[in-house]
Amino acid sequence: MASKQKMLHVKQVRSTIGRPATQERTLKGMGLGRIGKERDLPDNESTRGMIFKVKHLVEVTEA
Repeated sequence: MASKQKMLHVKQVRSTIGRPATQERTLKGMGLGRIGKERDLPDNESTRGMIFKVKHLVEVTEA
């Protein structure tokens, strides 16, 4: 039986206004884009890399 993959709960808490386009595209790639939007994403290297790039715009908790 396969074990369940860990998930991270990501919530956007700051706006992308005045931020570089790369940060806006990173949020869009995570399924975010507006303040208050929330997603559960898999806990893997690529997700953690995206979170690191926009860590000042999001809150992260374990899902």
